[in-house]
Amino acid sequence: MASSVKRRVLDPQRDQSESESDESSEESEGEMHEEVQVDFEAHSISDDDYNGIKRLLQQLFLKASVNITELVGIIIQQNHVGSVIRQAEILDGSSDEDDEDDVFGFITALNLTERKGTESVEQIKELVLSHCKTYHQSAADQLDKILNDNSKPVSFLISERFVNVPPQISLPLHKQLQAELIDAQRTNKPCGKSHYYLMISKTCMEVGKKSKPQQKGKQKEELMFANAEDEFFYEQAVMTFNYSVQEESDSCLSGRWSFNDIPMTPLRTVMLIPAERINAIMDKLKEYLSI
Repeated sequence: MASSVKRRVLDPQRDQSESESDESSEESEGEMHEEVQVDFEAHSISDDDYNGIKRLLQQLFLKASVNITELVGIIIQQNHVGSVIRQAEILDGSSDEDDEDDVFGFITALNLTERKGTESVEQIKELVLSHCKTYHQSAADQLDKILNDNSKPVSFLISERFVNVPPQISLPLHKQLQAELIDAQRTNKPCGKSHYYLMISKTCMEVGKKSKPQQKGKQKEELMFANAEDEFFYEQAVMTFNYSVQEESDSCLSGRWSFNDIPMTPLRTVMLIPAERINAIMDKLKEYLSI
């Protein structure tokens, strides 16, 4: 039975965002640019979102050995936490039925400690640990200890969307997610209490630059975040490191491996954030992303 879908009401001053679309016309000599206003809505996650969520997870993990099919199933199963982003319904009845189930983004959290032993969860842990060892063995040992400490649960925070969805929408989504996590803890539902949040963020760095895990402040100046708000999580992280995905057919920021004609290396940036710092991050998001 498909899960019921409830529309979540985002702040009306913040849930209406604009997206720019560049369209090429073969009938004209030049490139024609048209600005299209698109309204987005957040809905609870349902069975109908399977393909959309899977596509976004593939965008994040690429060729990594992670059982994405199982991961999507877990995300849908615990739909008391998380939201999907859809285009708002068009009232004039001109909407395309083929686009009704399109997912432009989603946000959720999976408690890795609660789901210890699950294949996809163990693969995510192995993925980050294996790359961490490449940079610093002692950091990898510390991370391994944290990920396997049952007394201090770690949740995997996932916030994925397509590049044309503006960052302003992330503020109400993150606020909604935090409210749901608090409610889950209060009602003893899965993915309640967390001591740390683990994130994997899509980033890019100028070709030739080196990852320097011990110089986070300088490193941040060299990183470009696909999701702009991830920078605030990076600032509050107690552990960060990058790994290249250039050999996995990725494209930087869903485009080319260049920015302003500067060649860029596509990366994944791993962050470990104490849960106690989430409120400070939310304040930063409110300051920089409020419309």
